[in-house]
Amino acid sequence: MTTLLEFPCDFPLKIMGANAAEFAQTIALVVVRHAPDFDPASMEMRPSKAGNYLALTCTVRAVSQAQLDALYRDLTAHPMVKVVL
Repeated sequence: MTTLLEFPCDFPLKIMGANAAEFAQTIALVVVRHAPDFDPASMEMRPSKAGNYLALTCTVRAVSQAQLDALYRDLTAHPMVKVVL
């Protein structure tokens, strides 16, 4: 399979979900499971205009397409997550 990415690379993931107190911490745990060197303090957070949703940007040091695929699968399957870009 051909990929347009060259690994390793910094890869930003945008994760959106309900603006709940534990959302960012929960997502950080999922990301660290797949990218152990991810620093949760580097996570960018942006609430929606009405404050109902929270958009997180997590930039991971991706080492393979398989790693990104597994991370994407775990994030999209999580009940707190609405969208992953």
